[in-house]
Amino acid sequence: MGLYTGPAMTYTYQISGEDFASAGAASSDIKKKLRQLGLPNPLIKRTAIAMYEAEINMVIHAGGGVTEVSIDPDRISMEFRDEGPGIPDVSLAMTEGWSTASDEARQLGFGAGMGLPNIERNVDSLDIDTAEDRGTTVRMILRLEGTG
Repeated sequence: MGLYTGPAMTYTYQISGEDFASAGAASSDIKKKLRQLGLPNPLIKRTAIAMYEAEINMVIHAGGGVTEVSIDPDRISMEFRDEGPGIPDVSLAMTEGWSTASDEARQLGFGAGMGLPNIERNVDSLDIDTAEDRGTTVRMILRLEGTG
């Protein structure tokens, strides 16, 4: 029996571009929902970190987008879709410290080049589908089995 035995739930969030003040609202909401479900704190923390990093990336680089989060008995699946400029070199973007963030984002304390590396560290599965001028879809999975 898994950690969560209820029905599958899906939540959709619109992420506003260039709106640093509301960045993180989706991850905060999911964090609250996971707590209400009684899931373990380490899993909640990993989910919140991965989501927040993806949200901030959408705000800084893509002008916003849509996030869909599904919670079911064996996993938490997250998909972030944007229509931004795409990621020209994913392997470079996965390098800690590498960033294309604007000066404005950096002055606000964002854009340190840790977003994708932090996501990769906190999820069980990461898939990045991107092309220049087509946008990016980031899919993440955290497994519930064996967590705790």
